[in-house]
Amino acid sequence: MSFDFDTEVNKFGINSIKWEFIFDAAHNVTQGDHAHPKHGTERLLPLWVADMDFRCPPAVVEAVVERAKRGVFGYCMPTDSYYEAVINWFAKRYGRSIQKEWLVMTPGVVPALNLMVQTYTQPGDKILIQRPVYHPFTFAIENNGREVVSNSLVLQDGRYQMDFDDLATKAADPDVKMAVLCSPHNPVGRVWNRDELTRFGQICLDNDVLVISDEIHCDLIYKGVEFTSFANISDRFAQNSIVCTAPSKTFNVAGLKLSNIVIPNEALRTPLAKTIERTGLLGTNTFGVVATEAAYNFGEEWLTAVLDYIEDNYNFMRDYLAQHLPQLHLLPAEGTYLVWLDCRALELTAEERKKLIFEDARLYLDEGEMFGPEGAGFERINLACPRWLLAEALERLKLVLNCGE
Repeated sequence: MSFDFDTEVNKFGINSIKWEFIFDAAHNVTQGDHAHPKHGTERLLPLWVADMDFRCPPAVVEAVVERAKRGVFGYCMPTDSYYEAVINWFAKRYGRSIQKEWLVMTPGVVPALNLMVQTYTQPGDKILIQRPVYHPFTFAIENNGREVVSNSLVLQDGRYQMDFDDLATKAADPDVKMAVLCSPHNPVGRVWNRDELTRFGQICLDNDVLVISDEIHCDLIYKGVEFTSFANISDRFAQNSIVCTAPSKTFNVAGLKLSNIVIPNEALRTPLAKTIERTGLLGTNTFGVVATEAAYNFGEEWLTAVLDYIEDNYNFMRDYLAQHLPQLHLLPAEGTYLVWLDCRALELTAEERKKLIFEDARLYLDEGEMFGPEGAGFERINLACPRWLLAEALERLKLVLNCGE
């Protein structure tokens, strides 16, 4: 089956965060038609928040439409066929054997992370993250009265690495109770290999630090790169970790609000279930259940095609920058559809860079500073878009940087 990733899908009138809203640094929001094609060359091109501009797999659309035709949208629960779809997906793709009772469903990985902070730590405890990293990690820690400790990544020879000496020092602090691992890493695009994960996990285990492994991007891996789930490394790691998964990034269904949190250790699973009960976050999204089952059962061909398209977008952008914008450096991508662009050679302040990109080039990107101070001078760009849109965005950058040939 062939899939069309080139045609622009109409995203207006559907309350799309990416296409119909603008957020400022204080998270104030403005709704508008700033990105509508009617504005021509003045339209804002959004390549920011992590959802795709592509239609979902046909099987997902068909399943949701058929469910909607029933006209009944009451409470629902997942059936055995749902659990089979989830379990079979991870067994087939990653050789991971998951049991039904290990799965805890939540309305997303970010809500789950907040619930886990509340469940496994106390106010004043320290939680380790690896900046520059997905900013809701920081929010989940600070908004719940805990303290962020950053085992910051090191950019070495053009590739990000973990700083294991620093990790060992910080994990040894008895106030550090939890570490949140981003694997694959958002925004730097690293897919941590087995050796790296083993060193990370052993340091956490030696210091009684619980590992929360956010693996929401695990299906989005480039050719020649192998993904290893943290819990697959050893049973000891599995018992000292919680793995967060979801179909949302893989199949572009983030708005259906459903994640599967994998917790083999009953001593960890039970208290989280009690926290969920206390907060009232019970039940599931009807369409999320339907879409997830259809995606895991019938979406693999679409996923293969969309990964090829995204990787081609990456190669296109890499080659374009090398030819036309050599002062901008694209970090090597191993996974996710988000790329990390090094703009430090421009020698602009954060405000100057934002003006150039947002106001002059009319591009809506994610400023690197939101991922922590380690992201200063970088931009995160979403490549899950039609190639013509990416090409237009790059042409705009070339124009405002006065690099035209």
